[in-house]
Amino acid sequence: MEMVWDIGPPGIWAIAVGVALLAGLVKGVVGFAMPMVLISGLGTVVSPELALAGLIMPTLVTNGWQALRQGPRAALASIRRFRVFLLAGMVCLAVSAQLFRILPEAALLVLIGVPVTAFALIQLAGVPMRLPGRPRPATEAAVGGFAGFVGGVSGVWGPPTVALLTALDTPKVEQMRVQGVIYGLGAVALMVAHLGSGVLRADTLPLSLALVLPALAGMAAGFAIQDRIDQRAFRRATLAVLLIAGLNLLRRALVA
Repeated sequence: MEMVWDIGPPGIWAIAVGVALLAGLVKGVVGFAMPMVLISGLGTVVSPELALAGLIMPTLVTNGWQALRQGPRAALASIRRFRVFLLAGMVCLAVSAQLFRILPEAALLVLIGVPVTAFALIQLAGVPMRLPGRPRPATEAAVGGFAGFVGGVSGVWGPPTVALLTALDTPKVEQMRVQGVIYGLGAVALMVAHLGSGVLRADTLPLSLALVLPALAGMAAGFAIQDRIDQRAFRRATLAVLLIAGLNLLRRALVA
C-alpha cells in the first residue's frame, strides 16, 4: 500500500477528503456529477491513475444508497419504467467499449458536450424544452443508446441521462432514484473493468475506501438540502450542474 500512503503530506489528504465531501454534497442535491468532481479535484493533487482508482468505491457505494433510498421495490419500479432506456444504453455501451482505441476522444467529448451545454443554457434561459408524458420507445431508446455509446468510449454517460429526465420533468424523488439505478449499474461495471485493468489494486484500493465515508457524509448533507427544496429549485440546480458538466466536457475536448 506504499503508493497510497505516499501520495503527499497531510494537506493533500485534507484536499482529497474535502473533494470527496464536496462530491457527495453535489450528488446528494442533484443526483449526479460525483465522478466529475472527484476526478477533477483529485487529479490536481495525485496522479490520474490514482484519482480514477479513488473515485470507484465512493461512486459505487453512494449510487447504491441513492438507488435504494426508497427501498428495493421502488428501485425495481424505476427499472421497469425506464427499461428501454437501460437496455439500449447497456447494449450500446458494450459495443462502443470495443471502439475505445479507435474513435478520437476529443470528437466524442464535443459530440456530447455541445448539446448538453446548449440544452442547459436554453432551459436556464426559460425556454421550455420538455417532452410531454412518457416518451415514445424509439425516443427513449435513442437517448439511452447515445448515453451508452459515449459512456462506453469516454466514461461519460450522466449528462444525456439527466437531460432526458429533466426534459420529462421527472419528479425529483424519482429522478434521484432512476439516476442511482443507472449510475449504480455503471459503477459496478466500472469497478469490474478496473479490477481487470489493474487501476484498482491492493495499493490503490485503500484510498478509494478511505474516501467512502466523507463522500457519504457529504451526500447526507446534500440529501437534507434536496429534501427541503421544491421541484422548481431542484430543476434549476440540476440544470446548473448539467451546464458545468457540459462545459467541463468541452474543456476536456480542447486539451485531449
